[in-house]
Amino acid sequence: MNVKDLMSDQVISVSPEETVAVAARLMTRHNVGALPVRDRDGSLCGILTDRDVVTRCVALERPMQQTSVARVMTSRVATVPPTASVDQAAAMLAKEQVRRLPVVEGRRLVGMVTLSDLSRQAPAEETADVLREVTANIKHL
Repeated sequence: MNVKDLMSDQVISVSPEETVAVAARLMTRHNVGALPVRDRDGSLCGILTDRDVVTRCVALERPMQQTSVARVMTSRVATVPPTASVDQAAAMLAKEQVRRLPVVEGRRLVGMVTLSDLSRQAPAEETADVLREVTANIKHL
């Protein structure tokens, strides 16, 4: 099975020029924890996570209504092509310690695949292994 068989192709995204306040409202409205960031030409240039908003905006007391997404987004984004196998996507999630991956053809965003998507398709044992790897570096308070 390939990523294209289980990815979501209805992806809400945001531009780097948009404000963090608008992006946060989109996250809330669509119940997502991350938004891919697309340039004017539609190519993927980053990802904005709820963690980015908290650590790079809220915690630093930057005004969300005046702070651009470009200022707080994560620029280095792990991605997979739609033709990647489910095993390759799981390995990338584990390696990068993330729960979601943009799916791209070239630099064009075509979907998103999440740990949750993979868990619905993979046997429970494989899902548990990936989850362990993804969360291995999380520090508990």
